[in-house]
Amino acid sequence: MHVPDGFLDAPTSIATGVVAVAGVAVALRGARKELDDRTAPLAGLVATFVFAAQMINFPVAGGTSGHLLGGVLAAVLAGPWTAVLCISVVLLVQSLLMADGGVTALGTNITLMGLVGVAAGWLVFKGLVAVLPRTRASVPPAAALAALVSVPAAALAFTVLFAIGGTAPVETGTVLTAMVAWHVVIGIGEAVITALVVGAVVASRPDLVHGARHLSSAEHLEIRKAVA
Repeated sequence: MHVPDGFLDAPTSIATGVVAVAGVAVALRGARKELDDRTAPLAGLVATFVFAAQMINFPVAGGTSGHLLGGVLAAVLAGPWTAVLCISVVLLVQSLLMADGGVTALGTNITLMGLVGVAAGWLVFKGLVAVLPRTRASVPPAAALAALVSVPAAALAFTVLFAIGGTAPVETGTVLTAMVAWHVVIGIGEAVITALVVGAVVASRPDLVHGARHLSSAEHLEIRKAVA
């Protein structure tokens, strides 16, 4: 998913850079409402986990590999605005220090993984938790399906950008088929990792999980009369 330098022409890269800067600026304001003294450390841990997890590639097929994008994972645990910031920081460090994604393509990568991936996945997650039973058990599968959708959604957005400003002599239909097909498979891995991590945190500290806050009003304190 990391777009290298020169894969898109200059006007497209500049345009996505503007979109990324605007998106991060809006996320900075939104994250103020999501983070407090209890949840801010969790956001740092999420960013660190996503960074480390993206170093681990799992085989897909035909010599292709995938890795965690982490947008939905971060959004469910820390909130969607905070997730945009977490993914943006991870991509910035990767491009500057590890040559993972081009520096001139940083805006494109933030737009695809930090904005499109998080937004698409978060919308799916919110839609699912609205119709699923209001229990903790509903959160991990909702996060998993949202994560699965977020990966091909970002791949589809890349295809649109490639159709506008791609520099390689490849038909857009060929790019669309390859990107969406492979990233649906990669999305399955994304869903499994997201479900496992979200499930573990929800089971131990549901009060810290942003995507489980809607459950607090449904959970009632049960008061039992002591037997003398």
